[in-house]
Amino acid sequence: MTIGGSIGLIVLGAILAFAITADIPGVNLVAVGYILIVGGGAGLVAGLFMRNRRRVVREPGRQTVIEESDGP
Repeated sequence: MTIGGSIGLIVLGAILAFAITADIPGVNLVAVGYILIVGGGAGLVAGLFMRNRRRVVREPGRQTVIEESDGP
């Protein structure tokens, strides 16, 4: 999940949990909102972790050179 998608889930969950006052039979919109907020938060943490993990620092210096020959 991308960071933008996670933030979108958090925003959508906050809208459902705090701003919507509609009453749908069989669906608790506040609970759905909180579930989306938690899911978006988990996705955000995972996305940030994976983004920081991708940064590989390579030490300059030694290079391996492989020479190929056509034959003996």
